[in-house]
Amino acid sequence: MDFAYDARTEELRAKLLAFMDEYVYPAEQVAHEQRARLASPWDTPQVVEDLKAEARRQGLWNLFLPDAEHGAGLTNLQYAPLAEITGRSPQLAPTATNCAAPDTGNMEVLAQFADEAQRKQWLEPLLAGEIRSAFAMTEPDVASSDATNITTHIERDGDEYVVTGRKWYISGAMNPDCGIFIVMGKTDPDGEDIRRQQSMVLVPRDTPGVTVNRAMRVFGYEDHYHGGHAEVTFDHARVPVTNLIGEEGGGFAIAQARLGPGRIHHCMRLIGMAERAIELMCRRAVSREAFGKALAQQGVVHNWIADARVTVEQLRLLVLKTAWLMDTVGNRGAHTEIQAIKIATPRAVVDIIDRAIQLHGAGGVSQDFPLAELYAGARTLMIADGPDEVHQRSLARREIKKYL
Repeated sequence: MDFAYDARTEELRAKLLAFMDEYVYPAEQVAHEQRARLASPWDTPQVVEDLKAEARRQGLWNLFLPDAEHGAGLTNLQYAPLAEITGRSPQLAPTATNCAAPDTGNMEVLAQFADEAQRKQWLEPLLAGEIRSAFAMTEPDVASSDATNITTHIERDGDEYVVTGRKWYISGAMNPDCGIFIVMGKTDPDGEDIRRQQSMVLVPRDTPGVTVNRAMRVFGYEDHYHGGHAEVTFDHARVPVTNLIGEEGGGFAIAQARLGPGRIHHCMRLIGMAERAIELMCRRAVSREAFGKALAQQGVVHNWIADARVTVEQLRLLVLKTAWLMDTVGNRGAHTEIQAIKIATPRAVVDIIDRAIQLHGAGGVSQDFPLAELYAGARTLMIADGPDEVHQRSLARREIKKYL
């Protein structure tokens, strides 16, 4: 395993780091100020559109897609350090580079499983950043950590599918630019194979019967930049049968294919969030005094910073190994490592951000620093993309199986 950055990665890292310093970090406060003046909290601040235009001009666009036809053609190992950089400003940088969830996962699904007409209608405008999208799987009335519990019905009626169900925490759905939902539901609820009961269909947002009911908050935040997390009702919403993605019964497999890269992308960005927290810790430690000496001279602060640095270096190596395995033996061959980073990274980054908040005192939980928002995002990822406990269960079973 060689994790040294190749020439292309070095070139993109240098450009992206400069882009962050020159454009993204200065835009963070501007975006907050502009958003406060918008008619709707879900409208996009002009500075975000400006960032997108500049990123595209510099070739820092669609970096996540390994398919050179649609994206930058980078391997997971090449993309990992770039995603880490964007994770330092998770509200702006991923969106600016068209590398933000849930669009990334949806674009991967469309690139891999959609037919030519579906790709032309939905993938192309997503790649161009002209529209946004949402992935509708999680439901409030069942434990969605087990995808076979999904109760939304997708029933065929002649040349149409009729979609009926209630979803929530549907990321991106509040954004007025959200044009399409990828909806997972059951086309064969009585099928013998519970992993072949589900299918995915494309449901345009303006389809009659689709109602975006409300925005769901996350620790009090509404995540405006990614289009919020909505509760959505599908009340006999009709779409053509040509809106089926792949084949009937293929929804569970598509979901697994979608979530694999998504998990590693989240972990890459989480490392960037941890690096931002360490930087803020160090800056705070050298700028504040308590009990007659700088915080940077307090032994407990030394421990927090040292432990954080050790943890980040360990996590980065595990994430890079996982990326390398995904490139060399595929997602299935990297299954254990994907689960390992999903378990280890969010919980460790939550702890690092928590220490940074503690060091900032009241400022740490305020809107004057990004730490509270970083904490909310990192803590949520202990639930999103499958709760940690689900991955622990699966990973443990795989380990135990070696001894049976």
